[in-house]
Amino acid sequence: MRYHNLLFDLDGTLVDPKIGITQSIQYALAKLDLSIPAMKELEWCIGPPLQHSFAKLVDPSLIERALEYYREQYVKIGCFEHRVYPGIFEMLSIFCKSKIRLFIATSKPTLFAEKIADHFGLSPFFEKIYGSEMNGVRSDKADLLRYIQEKSALRGPSLMVGDRGIDMAAAVENQIEPLGVAYGYGSQKELLDAGAVHICNFPMEIIQWLGS
Repeated sequence: MRYHNLLFDLDGTLVDPKIGITQSIQYALAKLDLSIPAMKELEWCIGPPLQHSFAKLVDPSLIERALEYYREQYVKIGCFEHRVYPGIFEMLSIFCKSKIRLFIATSKPTLFAEKIADHFGLSPFFEKIYGSEMNGVRSDKADLLRYIQEKSALRGPSLMVGDRGIDMAAAVENQIEPLGVAYGYGSQKELLDAGAVHICNFPMEIIQWLGS
């Protein structure tokens, strides 16, 4: 393998979080007595920091309350309404037989990311799960990747695997090679415009591309 470290986004890359995230947003909007978009109309919220999404959905004065209501639903129900994409376990098992260091790098709060990874059996594959703080610190993906590089003392070439342009752009900013996946929630154009060096259509294709 030409990379020493692989960093994986969580939502849209390892797991499909559509139901958990969109229904938790709907719950928060309902609690605020606001109009509720359909799940399909909220897919754009999957990937970016939640604070940024609510900034486009509610009045600035309501963002903190919206986050509280979202988390009220998400911690009890939403974080379990995910599914692991087909091929993920097979892919991670192959990587674990190599000497590559594996990390989860998500804008989601670490508390939720760890809960999801534990519940769906992903945790054993990763050296560490990195996310943001509940107050929003390190929800910016570039800041998060910089933090991971420092805290885990990454050495040698690194690869960031993600489904959104923010993953690719953050990797470029931190001199990490960006690899896009097309089965998540970002378009190929979004990924390529943000700097993706290649796009894989399914998890096992990541193995094939790395071995090419």
